[in-house]
Amino acid sequence: MPLPYYVSPEQMMQDKAEYAKKGIAKGRSIIALEYIDGILLAADNPSSSLHKVSEVYDRIAFAGAGKYSEFEHLRKAGIRHADLTGYMYSREDVSARTLSNAYSQSLGTAFSTDVKPLEVEILVVQVGVNGQANEIFRISFDGSIVDEKNLAVIGGRSEAVQQYLREHATPQPPTLRDGLRRCLAALEQVATQKIPSENLEVAVLDRNRLGRKFKRLSSADISQLFA
Repeated sequence: MPLPYYVSPEQMMQDKAEYAKKGIAKGRSIIALEYIDGILLAADNPSSSLHKVSEVYDRIAFAGAGKYSEFEHLRKAGIRHADLTGYMYSREDVSARTLSNAYSQSLGTAFSTDVKPLEVEILVVQVGVNGQANEIFRISFDGSIVDEKNLAVIGGRSEAVQQYLREHATPQPPTLRDGLRRCLAALEQVATQKIPSENLEVAVLDRNRLGRKFKRLSSADISQLFA
């Protein structure tokens, strides 16, 4: 750009990062928490039709926070990538790690080359079977990947939610009921208000299920767990 309008690369990247962080913080938090039978995904989501948590493949789930249209586009791209990999090679070759690397490259390229960065933060989680460990990957708007252990939080006031969950953690993975109650307590603590069960979007990756491990819990299922 001409000199009167010159902006240093460092300032440009900093401005992009602040812009993306503000967009992500406007949303509501999503929690991924390991429980005794797999991974629990819980989100504060008043909408019953616009899902933040979805299935990607047999043992893999996706969660997105930020601008809905942008992380929905990423979700669909991830499903196509997983289906193509499973068809060309083997279903065992589809993993959360390879999918997270693909997301990282896409987000990193968009952040460095596009004028406006994607206002999204995503989780890619995979439940372990046959003695394998669970995998939880958090991918930021700039393409950086963090391999999380036991739990991860994205969107909204994620740091405050994560701090509450770590302060109330137990040495052993909780049951589904206890894990969901802990997630709800963390979301309510940060929101400073009660969250009704119909405003919760909850899904699990249950390693004990035959075939596909993903299951979405209805409001009736959630109320029954809280009863």
